[in-house]
Amino acid sequence: MADVTARFSDRADDYDRARPRYPDAAIDHVRAVAALGPDDVVVDLGAGTGLSTIRFVEAGHRAVLVEPNASMLALARQRFGDRARVVEGRAEATTLEDDSVALVVAAQAFHWFDPEPTAAEIRRILRPGGHVALFWNERRLDDTAFLRAYEAFLVAWGSDYLAVKSTYQSNEAMTVVFGGPPPEPALFENHQRLDREGLRQRILSCSYIPKADAPRYEEMLAGIDAMFEEHAEAGEVTITYDTTVYVAKLSPR
Repeated sequence: MADVTARFSDRADDYDRARPRYPDAAIDHVRAVAALGPDDVVVDLGAGTGLSTIRFVEAGHRAVLVEPNASMLALARQRFGDRARVVEGRAEATTLEDDSVALVVAAQAFHWFDPEPTAAEIRRILRPGGHVALFWNERRLDDTAFLRAYEAFLVAWGSDYLAVKSTYQSNEAMTVVFGGPPPEPALFENHQRLDREGLRQRILSCSYIPKADAPRYEEMLAGIDAMFEEHAEAGEVTITYDTTVYVAKLSPR
């Protein structure tokens, strides 16, 4: 896929406010499998504004956020201050030291990476015996009438939604990174409840959704509002996700 580092430049605020967080149980699972100690360093590749990093920091681990997008970096630095190191870099070129980290994670961002150079970079920065964790919030598509309407809306309005969606959790890409077949995933249910403005922000945070200067932008916003009106209960709609977690040591080469 072409360079994607600018796709979220004017969506960082919506992304930070409206993207789902990750269940505590999912992060605790990663920490347990990786046997993280309090001084161990966790590196989050494609960390965005730090939505996935924050739980590791709150648990007392040292964290490094690696992110190429300037808007995302600015929000990450506001969030963490001196509690974490925030680095401008890519998954394929982190700028970090050799053999320096215990755990490398990528949350929701892995499908944007180039697998071969990313795998080489992870092996360079990961200390012997270290772990890699890849995890996603996977939106359920057919559980409720609202979720079916939401999916239909993205298909109708997303410029390259189906192309982006098809790259999620590529077994081929994960096999490159893990050095063998990916481990069995662990699944954790996750819910996101949104009011009208939250639903707008959640949809506008997607890189494939038209921007404010698009010809039919106002029509699209009206469609979001109509979907909310049809499906809201007690002033909210609910998006249900399965947080899917793959975590393992790398296979030797």
